[in-house]
Amino acid sequence: MQEQNLISTAIILLGTAVLCVPIFKKLGIGSIIGYVIGGVLIGPFGFRFIASVDQILHFAEFGVVLLLFLIGLELRPQTLWVLRKPVFGLGSAQVGMTGALFAFLLVAVFHLSWVQALILGISLSLSSTAFALQSLAEKNQLNTSYGRSAFAILLFQDLAVIPIMAVLPLAAYTPETSGHHPGFDLEKLSIAIVAILFVILGGRYLTRPLFRIIASSKNHEIFVALSLLIVIGIALLMEKVGLSMALGSFLGGVLLADSEYRHELEANLEPFKGLLLGLFFLGVGMSMDLELVIRNPLLVFALAVSLIVLKGIILFTLGRFAKLGNESSVNLSIHISQGGEFAFVILGVTVSLHILEQNIANFAIVVVTSSMVLTPFVAILKEKLIDPYLSNGESMAPDKIEERNRVIIAGFGRFGQIIARMLFVHKIGFTALEHNAEQVNIARKFGYKIYYGDASRLDLLISAGAEQADFFVLAIQDMELSLKVADLVRKNFPHLKILARARNREHYFNLLDLGIETIRRDTFASALELAGETLVELGFIPSIVQRITAKFRKHDEETLAGQYKVRHNEKEFIAFSKNAIRQLEAAFTADNADDFEKEAT
Repeated sequence: MQEQNLISTAIILLGTAVLCVPIFKKLGIGSIIGYVIGGVLIGPFGFRFIASVDQILHFAEFGVVLLLFLIGLELRPQTLWVLRKPVFGLGSAQVGMTGALFAFLLVAVFHLSWVQALILGISLSLSSTAFALQSLAEKNQLNTSYGRSAFAILLFQDLAVIPIMAVLPLAAYTPETSGHHPGFDLEKLSIAIVAILFVILGGRYLTRPLFRIIASSKNHEIFVALSLLIVIGIALLMEKVGLSMALGSFLGGVLLADSEYRHELEANLEPFKGLLLGLFFLGVGMSMDLELVIRNPLLVFALAVSLIVLKGIILFTLGRFAKLGNESSVNLSIHISQGGEFAFVILGVTVSLHILEQNIANFAIVVVTSSMVLTPFVAILKEKLIDPYLSNGESMAPDKIEERNRVIIAGFGRFGQIIARMLFVHKIGFTALEHNAEQVNIARKFGYKIYYGDASRLDLLISAGAEQADFFVLAIQDMELSLKVADLVRKNFPHLKILARARNREHYFNLLDLGIETIRRDTFASALELAGETLVELGFIPSIVQRITAKFRKHDEETLAGQYKVRHNEKEFIAFSKNAIRQLEAAFTADNADDFEKEAT
């Protein structure tokens, strides 16, 4: 019976994910909300397909554990040391300011005791590490300035869970509670310190030899098993001594970041992380008390919005204080202004210690969960209402352009900079435009003369001298913006010859539709060059490699032209592409035979 229940539960969970996640991603809301809403629907407060949520949520926490472990693998100890200022500076300021503000409001508005208010305020100050990092990763924003700041704050919050959990027993005896004063457990603190030291020393001196032994056996399945064993083992050890499983796994990841097995570990654990994180968000949705929401919908909504807004204001202020631009500060506040999963843990402990009543904790959990659900919608509103104003100037106004040059470069990322350097060394004047204020500031530090502004604005192009220029280099990375600029230039400055960058074949075809003839794909030339160097390293004669790469380039360009003609018919497109591969293979086979005959004679 239990086996049947387990299989049924697995089918329900997987089916919910398969149905809900694609729908919400298609709507532009994101996969995370798809999981959460799916969990609400199948949970005990929805259609009641699944009643036992606690076990699922506890098991799914390993998704967060694996996420933090993989993040730790990306951070070498020296890198973590470099991040100490944003981690302990921004992080402590955020938790301290947010916790103090919420504590004051809880005392003033809801008349909680100062101990209850302070603990609840600190719980609400914590953000969702899994939610925020997954969202930033989906949008490729982890390496932006606000992505790094968000990570630093989230890391401090995870670190802060240790002292918070350690001092909770001290708050258990107050005038409002009648339990025995448990006191500060020095023995547990000592055990926790010993456990952390064991993880540090074990990660450095035990795991690497163990990985070396397993790797020498060349048994991939056992290597995967060892990877999971180490992560889960560290997590359970940290939980047994009263610490955060996620923090322990992060520490283990950092200690293995210098290991030669880092990339193998990442590849092995990535599929498990994605699946378990999805299960975690399903569990969050299932644990949401819909009856409480139905009884107090306006109050829950108002409190969730207040949590996001007040926390967002503090984050925006800290972002500006950390010298982030307006847009980056807004993005920082949007991404981590929701409540976090560690609030569930702290609130559960406070109930068990009789610091908070169960109904207060339940209400707080509903507010935290609601804030997670609302965050993507807040991001959508921000894109519609705030971004148009920020895009016209992130802490700076569009530059006035007085010079006139034959060449205009739109987009000054790594692609546009190479073109600019080539023109510069040949004393050819150019006008460079870039709509990312952070990129403009960085480029100016290195001595580049670059103008801030959005090239999709006609007035800016006129100001940049498009009417007098001869060439327009379209080096913008964003495909949608690139096509918008190309269309604008074609319609308003038909005399300008456009030389465009294409991200991929689809982008290439869309540019061709606009009548642009000179197009170069991002990675094709560099990949072809590296392929040629690989052949040389394998023993091919350099002159032959040069001929091979030239032939490959010509064939690929001819294939691209042919694919463009049938691009709207998927069946014909696939058939043409397969035939082109066969033709290329046959051509090189014939060439190899000719080379063999020449060598023989």
